[in-house]
Amino acid sequence: MRIARFLHNDMPQYAFVQEDPADGKDYLIALDGFPLAGGAMNPTGERFPLDGDGIRLLSPIIPSKVYGLAKNYEAHANYMYEHGQSPIKHAPEEMMIFMKPSTSVIGPDDPIVYPTFSNDMNFEPEVAVVMGRIAKNVSVADAMDYVLGFTCTNDVTLRDLQQGDPMWTRAKGFDTSCPLGPWIVTRDEFNWQDARISFTLNGEPVEKASGTTANLIHSIPEQIAFISSFTTLLPGDVILTGTPDASGKLESGDECVVHVDGIGDLRNIVVRA
Repeated sequence: MRIARFLHNDMPQYAFVQEDPADGKDYLIALDGFPLAGGAMNPTGERFPLDGDGIRLLSPIIPSKVYGLAKNYEAHANYMYEHGQSPIKHAPEEMMIFMKPSTSVIGPDDPIVYPTFSNDMNFEPEVAVVMGRIAKNVSVADAMDYVLGFTCTNDVTLRDLQQGDPMWTRAKGFDTSCPLGPWIVTRDEFNWQDARISFTLNGEPVEKASGTTANLIHSIPEQIAFISSFTTLLPGDVILTGTPDASGKLESGDECVVHVDGIGDLRNIVVRA
């Protein structure tokens, strides 16, 4: 099932997205709130064409917090080393965790705003986990029971600030640095163990930015268990699982599209502040 958040008459609403076999088009079936993992979904009775007038998809969730995994693919760790962005060639043995605030989150087709205090903005296509239950000190074996589903993300990073700041707060937490979307695909309908990630820049595939979650160093259940060992994850919280290989520079006017098989496309345009 696809769960979306959309704007209609200036009112954000949740919905599940359903194809109508009569015309082959997708429709938004409005819900009365954010669905929890394993919980009932309560339709309001409203139904809107996905491409209808006055309908705009938003970020599928505004989380209380976003956690990200750094260097969680060996290929990306090697890329960072080879491009002088890390002194260490291999991925670290222990998980490296960073945070993005809720104000960094934007949705599909929202602009990524290139801040005036940076000259080296990079893309990082990833799979994001969306939590569906309160999770604290959960085991690896039980971790997936707490997941609502998955969405696409672009972990936009300011490399020059990342190199200069001892903490990555500005480099990864600036406004518009966390595009999410276009919707959440529920856990039972997504192949999270081997999902292919790809990226196009201005319509051209960036082959070195592609990969699969099968190559994650720390698996998604391991990530959830580790993060929940030191913090309480709430429904709607998001984990960025890592970018699979190369990243690359973005410029004003660039069109970014993150694609994850089984989820779809997340598109954003870069604009200068």
